[in-house]
Amino acid sequence: MGKSGSNIQPQRLRRLLRRLVNIYSPSGKEEEILEFLYGYLRRRGIPVLRQPVDDNRYNLVVTPPETNIRLALIGHLDTVSAYDLETYEYSENGDLIKGLGTADMKGGCAAAVEAYLTLWEAGHTRLPAALCLVVGEEEEGDGTECLIKEHHFPWAVIGEPTDLQPCLSNYGYLEIQIYTAGERKHASLASAGQSPIEAMFRLMLHISHHMEESHPELVYNIRDLFSSPSGFAVPERCEARLDIHLPPAAPIGEIVAELEEVVVREERENSSTAMALRIATIDGGYKLPEKGPVVAALKDVYARHSLPWEPTAFRSHSDANQLWAAGVKTILLGPGRLEQAHAPEESVSFQQVCLAAELYLDLLNSLGS
Repeated sequence: MGKSGSNIQPQRLRRLLRRLVNIYSPSGKEEEILEFLYGYLRRRGIPVLRQPVDDNRYNLVVTPPETNIRLALIGHLDTVSAYDLETYEYSENGDLIKGLGTADMKGGCAAAVEAYLTLWEAGHTRLPAALCLVVGEEEEGDGTECLIKEHHFPWAVIGEPTDLQPCLSNYGYLEIQIYTAGERKHASLASAGQSPIEAMFRLMLHISHHMEESHPELVYNIRDLFSSPSGFAVPERCEARLDIHLPPAAPIGEIVAELEEVVVREERENSSTAMALRIATIDGGYKLPEKGPVVAALKDVYARHSLPWEPTAFRSHSDANQLWAAGVKTILLGPGRLEQAHAPEESVSFQQVCLAAELYLDLLNSLGS
């Protein structure tokens, strides 16, 4: 199969993106957007299947029958919770499309659907490519976990917001929970240094200093900090959650051991407070070489579009970490900038969404060449 001779339909793509953004779909509550897209694909003749994830949620998976799947286009349909439920919906300002999920990653999902639909309607119904729209990426990653239990693809492209830069590598990720515990007592009997909250503050400062001095290449974020409700009393416990993003080659095991040592040292110096560290999530990063048929095909696509080929690393945790661990060579490539993701004024260039659809279409088309 050579060039399809088919072009994406920008107005259809715009309508799809508007509909996706206007459906509120935070993690765990994707039912409405799933039903919409299931009907959207079925009405256009695409044999989409529902893959159950839990009692109410599922992934949408298209795998043409009797084909050897070589590549999957993958996107997650969930978003973070709305910063403001009054203003999360789709709006336009020239080329700029604003709204929750425009960058992360309903723009990428809409582009993937449009590319796949364009080739399907042109008669390429036995593409060696799958289309997978999953749930739960912003929280547990349960959608991708279910996907890789039943399906395997040699290669995948995820439409995360990379500003259309091809990302052949992905940062690793650690989610750490830290606990401090002491004795609950009346607030008037509080003693300096014996509060689990004060102990947590000191511990987090030591962790921050260690990270800055020993691993300046890491990105860490104190995501949550809370204590047990206590009223007019010293609380008996405090908990913090820490996100750490690590470059692809970072030694995750060594870093975890160092953090455990920091906690142990601090607990020894504060015998009145118990401390503990728990690893909630650990996902290794990776770096693909610039080799293989899909990389070669994508380089040719970039050349045809006169785009610079400048592979980089995706600096965030994503479904790519799970796919890589399952043996799927994954490239991240999508419209929008990571800086816009999870921001109150999230936005994406519609021109970039269209170009992403064209890149996906040309890449899919090249698989049968």
